[in-house]
Amino acid sequence: MKIRRNPTRPVNIGSITIGDGHPIAVQSMTATKTQNIDATVEQAEALHARGAGVVRIAVDSDKDAEALAEIRKQTQANLAVDLQENFRLAEKVAPHVDKIRYNPGHLYHHARELTWQEKVRYLIDIAGSNECAVRIGVNCGSVDPAKKEKYDHDDSITPMLESALEHCELVDSLGFHNFVVSLKDSDPSKVVQVNTLFAEKRPDVALHLGVTEAGMPPDGIIKTRIAFEQLIGKGIGDTVRVSLTLPNPRKPEEIDAGKQIVEDIHAGRVRSVVKFDDSKLNIISCPSCSRVENEAFIDLAAKVKEMTTFAQEYSITIAVMGCRVNGPGETDDADLGLWCGPAKVNLKRGPEALGAFGYDEILPKLKQELDDLIAAKQ
Repeated sequence: MKIRRNPTRPVNIGSITIGDGHPIAVQSMTATKTQNIDATVEQAEALHARGAGVVRIAVDSDKDAEALAEIRKQTQANLAVDLQENFRLAEKVAPHVDKIRYNPGHLYHHARELTWQEKVRYLIDIAGSNECAVRIGVNCGSVDPAKKEKYDHDDSITPMLESALEHCELVDSLGFHNFVVSLKDSDPSKVVQVNTLFAEKRPDVALHLGVTEAGMPPDGIIKTRIAFEQLIGKGIGDTVRVSLTLPNPRKPEEIDAGKQIVEDIHAGRVRSVVKFDDSKLNIISCPSCSRVENEAFIDLAAKVKEMTTFAQEYSITIAVMGCRVNGPGETDDADLGLWCGPAKVNLKRGPEALGAFGYDEILPKLKQELDDLIAAKQ
């Protein structure tokens, strides 16, 4: 099937180029602790060997940055670094990576005396000096608070779109064009909507597609396929990630899934007109990554899926989040949320905190809350 791609600008990321009609690159993220150099190198190499165009690594501290320098020496993968609150780490990591990702919603946590514009100028200066690409990564669970406050709570699309467009305008004004944008949500229909709107306004900007916290396979693959078919089929999208909750040894399955979906779309093997059925139980869980504070989170997500099979016919969303980055925001928007810490799991009903429980205590507590929700719907 011949797909007419959006005429996006080329973005150079190490040995590959995305946008401008180049093949859609599939990428993933390491789930090992970054300071475990051997394990992180092994996983980066495994992802690279499976066909990952870019491998992302989380860096949250000076020690992570030091480890990254050694990882760079030992892998052939094109590396991206994922910066969250600590934007100042960019200076330490940029010499060792091919792309820097920042989240507009997380620029407010550190150095509050600086404006977000000053922080972006700093990041772009560092990226330009080190010949790094940049990803402006907008996520539904951590939207720029100034944007979120302007709109109705139910409107998650407009704040994301406005934030992305505003950052693009600033970065363009700095004379830097080697950047890509992502707008991610756990709801595939919202991913389609916000990326379509962005592509209409900025068809020149390369897009990284993904359904965040898609969950476990096969459900997570199905959700992602629904979004990708409707976007890539319209020429939108230059690089993709399938974000799955998987144990460490199975992380390369994200690459397999992404490559298969892209290949199927180009071959005309598509299923969409399909819409995600939001009238049934929806379990979202974040992809396993190095920020997961207890690997028991992965087993817990599987147990939640198994335990809740009796509730399949109810329109209820349960979020199982493994770290502080996505935990607070994503669980606020779910009917029931589990935000997993090192020793305790925080149980929430919407934004309301219900308490913290041990990993061996949480399932009965969740079951009771789920029963109460179902009873209220009957």
